[in-house]
Amino acid sequence: MRGDGDGWAESPDGTRQWGRFGAAGLLLRAPLSGGGSAVLLQHRAAWSHQGGTWALPGGARDSHETSVHAAVREAEEEAGIAAHAIRVRGSRLTATALSGWTYTTVIADAAAPLVTRGNPESKELAWVPEDEVDDRPLHPGFAVAWPALRATPTRLRLDGLPDPEAVAAALPRTLDLAEAGFLWLQAQGNGHGRTARIGGPGEPPEVAEKPADEPDLAGNVLFLTLAQVLS
Repeated sequence: MRGDGDGWAESPDGTRQWGRFGAAGLLLRAPLSGGGSAVLLQHRAAWSHQGGTWALPGGARDSHETSVHAAVREAEEEAGIAAHAIRVRGSRLTATALSGWTYTTVIADAAAPLVTRGNPESKELAWVPEDEVDDRPLHPGFAVAWPALRATPTRLRLDGLPDPEAVAAALPRTLDLAEAGFLWLQAQGNGHGRTARIGGPGEPPEVAEKPADEPDLAGNVLFLTLAQVLS
């Protein structure tokens, strides 16, 4: 059924964007068996706007919807992703136009790569390893937004925690650090990325020197709070 958001927003410069009240898409991650994450991408049907490119499931936001509701609804309509199977982690405003139109990318996780079911707007749906996303011909808008949406694979050290099992149960997951970007937190590393640990009492969430027992990992160790990891 068509919503009241379907239609073009016209800008003074002559450009137009789909969605009378703006648009939203879902960036859904799931863990890979060997570590790291995969992102659900939609190969857009040839007849659609920017057909033949790869992007996120998404579309017009209706007047009564939040961006989160619109993105989750569109993912169910275009990819068969049930709302109860995912957990939203954050959102980003990733495009604007002179008309006031906006596009919001909603970031979410699934416990495993979910079975998908496409509709006529999709030529194909695929779970793509995160570090291979920009190897595909991306929708121009998604290509511009992707560098700021990409998550850094990060191994969370569980040693020294009073209840490491409780923390491990919350992993893997996307962690939104606002201006600092996104992390993909996991208990096991996948050969690249960085390392984080939960700071003890009096230790602020800041970057500290890399410990000597991890000479093979480049960069620093990121200190996080327990509340951040379990949020």
